[in-house]
This record gives sequence, C-alpha cells and structure tokens, in this order.
Amino acid sequence: MIQIGTGNQGEAWCREFLPPNVEDGTVEVVAAVDVNEAALTNAVEALPLSEAECYTDAETAMAEHGRDADAVALVVPPGARTELVSLAIDHGLEILTEKPIAASMDDAVEIVELVERSDTKLGVTMSHRFRQDVTSLRRRLRSGEDGPVDYLYCRYAVNARSRGSWAGERLYDIEEQPLLVDGAIHHLDLLADLAGGRAETVFCRSWNPEYSDFAGDPNAIVQLGMDNGTTIVYEGLNTAATSFNGWWAERIRANCRDASLVLDDGELRRFPYERSAENCLGHISLEAGEPITLESGKKWGNALLVERFAEWCAGGEPMETNARANLRSMAIVFAAIESAETGEAVEVREFLSEQIDSDSPLAERR
Repeated sequence: MIQIGTGNQGEAWCREFLPPNVEDGTVEVVAAVDVNEAALTNAVEALPLSEAECYTDAETAMAEHGRDADAVALVVPPGARTELVSLAIDHGLEILTEKPIAASMDDAVEIVELVERSDTKLGVTMSHRFRQDVTSLRRRLRSGEDGPVDYLYCRYAVNARSRGSWAGERLYDIEEQPLLVDGAIHHLDLLADLAGGRAETVFCRSWNPEYSDFAGDPNAIVQLGMDNGTTIVYEGLNTAATSFNGWWAERIRANCRDASLVLDDGELRRFPYERSAENCLGHISLEAGEPITLESGKKWGNALLVERFAEWCAGGEPMETNARANLRSMAIVFAAIESAETGEAVEVREFLSEQIDSDSPLAERR
C-alpha cells in the first residue's frame, strides 16, 4: 500500500490504524506521500519508512512503486480525491479512501463511475459503523431477540461553537453545511445500517446561531423514513453549551417490540418491555438497564476496515462500504442538504436518480 496523506487524520493512520495491520502482516506500506514535507515525519517514525520512500508528489510515488504496490490509501481533503482516484486507476491500483468519498454529490458520482468503468476496487472507511459499541448494537438488532426495530434516535451534541474546537480550522470556513458534509455522513450511515433498510425520504432543518464561529450551519435535525418502516431521527449539534455526547460517545436509542436498547458513551444497555410498568409518568436512568457485553475483537474502526479492504483485494468478499454502497449514504447526506435548503422532504431514490445520467454504468444499479 502507498499511504497518501500523513498529516492531520493521516497521522492517525500512520500511528494508530496501519501499525496493527503492518505488525500482523496484513499490510506492507511501501511509500508515503504528503504535500507538506514535514508531515512525512509521521510515516518515517511510525510505519516505519525511510526518507527515500517518502514523497511530496503522488504521481511520482505511484510511478516508482506501481510494481510493488497493490493499492493506495487516500487520507486527503475530499476536494483532492477525484484527481487521485483517476491517477490510482491509471497505475492499476485499488483504492481505500477516508470519508466522505467526495465534497459534492457530482464528484461522488464521478468517482464511483470511474471505479465501475475500470473495475477498480474502492472502499470507504466509514469507521463509526465498525466501532466496537456500534457493532455490538447492530448484532443485537440483527439477532431479532428483541423483535423488529421501529425507531432509531441518535444524539451528537457538543460544545464546539468557537473556531478550532471542532476538528480544526477548516470546517469553520465551509459556507454551507459543515456538519452534514463532514460529520453526519458517519451518523446517518450507521443509523441507516442499523435500521437494516434503505432510506426512502429525508427531511432536514439546519441552523447556525449568531454566537457561533461557523460560516455554515453546524447544527441539524434529520428525519429518515426507511423502506422497511423504521423511522430515524438524528440530532447533530456543534454549539451546545456543554458536550453531552461527542465523537465516539453518541447516544443511540433503538425502540424494538420487546425492549429498548440504549447505547451511550460506549455502554450498551437493554430495557425490557413490561406490561405492568406501562404509564406516562416518571423517568428511568441509564444505569437501570441490563448491561449487554460488547463484542470482542482485536481491531475496530479504521484498523478493522484496512483489514477488510486487504481481504477484498486478496479475493474475498467486497467491503460493506464499497463505492457503490457508499454512494447511497452520500445520497442521504446531500438529500438532507437539499431538504434544509428547500424546507421540503426529499425522495432519496429520486434524488439519486437525478444525479446519474442514462448512459452511466450506475444507471441500472441506483
């Protein structure tokens, strides 16, 4: 693998996500690239690579390592990905990329069309879907032990109203929908996956209070109607007075026929239905629920997805978050943006169809 992008999130790849896969022989990193030469220190120190194996130009790295590399990992800003995807295809390399797959719906469609036409494997690291706690909730729901799920609620609410306190400076300058494009892509993706169906309708209201440093809307409420009857409500707030549920500590509640399941700050608890306890008064604390032991595993999040990608490249099953599948998650996000702008609900399938030309390789698969 060639690692492209070694600063910011790329540093986490060098120091956290790739090392477990290097140590167990899943991946060998043969080169690293970053336009900021100083950021390449992360690759030299953590992977480890020699300075001669580090580049400031991706095309040079691919040209020099095209024979000993199978794939690239793209950990660069979304706006830079289309060109790098095209370059990787030209060099016969498979692709693993950070989310979102692109900064716009048009670019996302273009990227997926590129990989479909060239029969290139492209996986997207939707890491939150593959966290230990979210995986444990998903397997519980899939087991059917508590009956079908009819409602899912997710709260992400943090105090990040001042410049730089939410994932750095860049997101405060996005003029339209920083939360939906860069944050809610994870949350809406994992919620749709937990529901076990496809989104039919999206309704969204977003806003930016006068006391925030964001140029665009950092807050949104999104409602999804799924084709299997499940309703989803997502609350995403970056300007709360305090952090109730931040990254990796969100509260997710699943209402099922026989129990409510609540995931909060990494703890999963079950609240069974009792006919004798029915009433419309009172309150129950999280601690009163039955603890559910989380699934065991050596890798989670991006480290696990690197392994899944390597298995796919070696002839295994496609990643769940492959390019075509991820396009549906992108459609949910950008349909939510359209809803926020128009004040109207959006039909997701119709929205996605409008983005795809009739001669596109995606036309029959949308």
